[in-house]
Amino acid sequence: MRKLLTVLCCCLVSLQLYAQDVNTDSLLKVLRSELGRTQVYDQQKEKRIAGLRGQLQFASGSPYYTQSRLYEQLFEEYRAYKFDSAFVYVKAMADLAARFGKAQELTRSEIMMGSICLGSGFYKEAFDIINKIDPDTLPAAQKTDYLILRARLNEGIADYDSDAYFSKQYLRQSKADFRRLENVTPSNDFEKTIDLAFIPDSVKARSLTPGYFYRLILGRNLDKHGMAMVATRLSFAYTGQDRIFFLALATLCDVRSSTKETLAVFLLGEELFKQNRTGDAYAFMEEAAHNAKFYGARNRAVQIERMLPLIAGKVINEKQHERDKLLIGFLVFLITAVSLFFALVIYRKQFLRIKANERMIREKNAELEHVNNKLWESSRIKEELIGLFFNTCSSYIETLDRLKITIQHNIKLGKYNEVTRLLNNVHIDKEKGQLYTMLDSVFLTIFPNFITAFNALLKKEDQVWPKSGETLNATLRIFALMRLGVSDVETVARILDYSVSTVYTYKARIKSRALVPANDFEQKIMEIKFIDSQEPVEEMVAI
Repeated sequence: MRKLLTVLCCCLVSLQLYAQDVNTDSLLKVLRSELGRTQVYDQQKEKRIAGLRGQLQFASGSPYYTQSRLYEQLFEEYRAYKFDSAFVYVKAMADLAARFGKAQELTRSEIMMGSICLGSGFYKEAFDIINKIDPDTLPAAQKTDYLILRARLNEGIADYDSDAYFSKQYLRQSKADFRRLENVTPSNDFEKTIDLAFIPDSVKARSLTPGYFYRLILGRNLDKHGMAMVATRLSFAYTGQDRIFFLALATLCDVRSSTKETLAVFLLGEELFKQNRTGDAYAFMEEAAHNAKFYGARNRAVQIERMLPLIAGKVINEKQHERDKLLIGFLVFLITAVSLFFALVIYRKQFLRIKANERMIREKNAELEHVNNKLWESSRIKEELIGLFFNTCSSYIETLDRLKITIQHNIKLGKYNEVTRLLNNVHIDKEKGQLYTMLDSVFLTIFPNFITAFNALLKKEDQVWPKSGETLNATLRIFALMRLGVSDVETVARILDYSVSTVYTYKARIKSRALVPANDFEQKIMEIKFIDSQEPVEEMVAI
């Protein structure tokens, strides 16, 4: 199922690339997926190798060409897969050709041996091999292979040395061999078309796009290794995304053909690093390092060892930068959160302080209102009592004045009996009773609910209610004077014409029967509400 999905994905990518030119990211995505299947392709190659080695075991007495063909097939399987094994079989080919006296086959084997020495970085050994061969004695086909090997060898050592002086000499020799090669074996139409990619853009036809060469490669019916070689060559004609595309294509073909020479994947990692795609560059360069170790490519391993630390360092720097950004973001968030928290704490404290102040203001206002009410109540009571006092006094003064005039008149006339009769008509107790009645009326006008409120403080059986025709009785009158602010017992006794002990007795008896504690009873009496009737006392009291 996984294999089918991979094939479908590759087909879709191919169709997409045909439809809309070149899509590098899609190809890189497929390449990453295929790298995960490397083991599958390697197992397929190992299976083919095992089959050939099995055939070789039974071919020891076979004719030369049978043995040589098996050696060559094993060499081709190992050629781009594992250097040591490839060298073993190409050496066996050379020994077999020498034993049977096949000079051309021996030279061919030596050229093949030189090619794998080049791929593995054995430049001296490769030069030793080609220096033993006289190119003028070679047939055209072998001379072509010889010149290609020598040109690539000079190009490879120039790249490996990276020296301003010696590298130029090697490159000059390499270019000379490639020109000589064109005279020996002219390029075919396909090779000539590929060479068009290297024409400067200023004179290159518009149709020669990367997509055109991609379709050309697909339509050529090349094997995977051949497609990788062509794609790698085309990558040198482009830069940027186009170069990455052809290198990714070459690497993809290398993966599927189990090619471990690492050139394409190394160049891909290097190009991605140049374009600051360090994550992908590091992944592909690690793959290149693994392949170089597996194949035994010492030259590539040296190049990778130079590049990999640079890429790894940049990856580490980028990750550190990301961590720093995350840390800065976290610190900013933390500072913001802490600032917000403290702001909320301060706001809450201010809010609670405001609420407390508002509550205090309400309490103070309530206290002030209560005090004002008390002052107003006290003032109102005093006004009523003063009015009652002056009204009563003026009434008594008028009465005394009339009585004085009448008595003086009767004395002058000698009517002493009439004087005696007038004096006998003055009833002090009756006057006191009228005074108490008038006081009760005024009090109940100011405190109309006093009797009810007073009895609410007592048990039902102990409640004190005035008798029919009474306004207040003695008990109620004592506590009425207390409510008016007359708290001194002697003053109460003098006003009501009681003894001090009698007043104490009344008060003690009531407090003992109260529903509230005795110490709180007088306070409860003082809490009985004052009601302003707004009616003049003079209209309510008859003298």
